Amino acid sequence: MHRIGIVIVTPALADANNGNWQTARRWARMLSAAYRVRLASGWDEGDETLMIALHARRSAAAVSHWRSRSPSAALIVVLTGTDLYRDIHGDPSAQASLRAADRLVVLNQLGARSVPESERGKVRVVLQSCAARQPQLKTRHHLRAVMVGHLRAEKAPQTWFETARLLVQRDDLRLDHVGAALEPSLGHEAEALMHDCPNYRWLGGLPHAEVRRRIQAAHVLVHPSRMEGGANVVIEALRSGTPVLASRIDGNLGLLGGDYDGCFPVGDAAALAALLQQVRDTPAMLDHLHRQCAARAPLFDPAHESATLLALLRETLASPAIHRDPP
Repeated sequence: MHRIGIVIVTPALADANNGNWQTARRWARMLSAAYRVRLASGWDEGDETLMIALHARRSAAAVSHWRSRSPSAALIVVLTGTDLYRDIHGDPSAQASLRAADRLVVLNQLGARSVPESERGKVRVVLQSCAARQPQLKTRHHLRAVMVGHLRAEKAPQTWFETARLLVQRDDLRLDHVGAALEPSLGHEAEALMHDCPNYRWLGGLPHAEVRRRIQAAHVLVHPSRMEGGANVVIEALRSGTPVLASRIDGNLGLLGGDYDGCFPVGDAAALAALLQQVRDTPAMLDHLHRQCAARAPLFDPAHESATLLALLRETLASPAIHRDPP
């Protein structure tokens, strides 16, 4: 039986080991039973019927090429954090991708409110997922917090650095940091910090399976990002029974819930340090965050994501081509 072809374009393939790649690989797996799926970093022609482009700005050339081939070819553009909270508000290529798309996907429940009103009718929410893991029993002798995020400005590693400095006297707080130094100066800062703050460890980039194990073993995941579309690591923590301490941005609140009590203002290391001390010194606070996270975890079940994604493709393929401005 002939199967409809789909190309998933992601600017980051396996060697990047980042969220875009994890999303693209997972979606390819979910769709492969019903469709013929190809992963690519760009579009070099092909016989596919539908393109899913991750990242409005960085995949803009592929989007433009696809649309120039056929004004009616089905196109879904997935908006990342840098798209939603920066690029679509000023970058012409990202804005062209919005206009070209039949559907726009956001990865958190608050994402639509950052899309220009003229394009908001195209928006659909797809919450990402991962397999559940049994929560681990954790030591009471100390609290281990892990930040997972490559060292680049958007992930706000310097908030974590400053938090470590503020907590240098707290031997019962162990602060781990997983992520490659995409900005070398931040890597140098992390190395120096390990000498100054013995309770801080920079572990560098690690394989995804090892990252999941470290999230599962930690008492809390720390996620201080400045902008985020819907972080896989937050979802992995929720599905592992590990509470999250996160910056108060839409990309995090759209996963954790608007009333989540483990949030702090963006860039506020003192507030993050105070939260860490609270969850260490007040067991009831950690228990409360556990309950809040457990209530959200079912939203990120793979069956839910797969059903949402398949429904989106059926809707897009069945819809008549909409009027599009030239990209």
